[in-house]
Amino acid sequence: MTKKMNVESFNLDHTKVKAPYIRLAGTTQGANGDTIYKYDLRFCQPNKEHMTMPGLHSLEHMMAEFSRNHHSQIVDISPMGCQTGFYLSIINDDSYDNVLSLLDKTLNDVLKATEVPACNEVQCGWAASHSLEGAKDIARKMLDEKDSWTEVM
Repeated sequence: MTKKMNVESFNLDHTKVKAPYIRLAGTTQGANGDTIYKYDLRFCQPNKEHMTMPGLHSLEHMMAEFSRNHHSQIVDISPMGCQTGFYLSIINDDSYDNVLSLLDKTLNDVLKATEVPACNEVQCGWAASHSLEGAKDIARKMLDEKDSWTEVM
């Protein structure tokens, strides 16, 4: 039996999940009664495929910027180090359907984009590593498999 880890995703059997999917990875209660909902937005099958860095980096910029046009309670969207997905944190909104809608709208915004937001040396720590087309390819692939987003295993 594997030792229980402190990090929720380290306790997830990555050989049993079926990407793409969206799952609630955990909740955290704040001292003042707020609840943060952390979602695993898995774009690629773990250990079988991954997003390339320039496309992932651009998608991160676009999702961080565009998602906030559709939801006012986003705390953060951040990429996974394994390059297979993102974590989305939302405060005080436990609606899974809202998350599905948010990702759908945000990825469609990515497909319409003509530039990557904050893709310059003043606003980005590695401005040379971006790909608008790479981000659009990742978004298009995820949207094409939208029917499976609710099926984790």
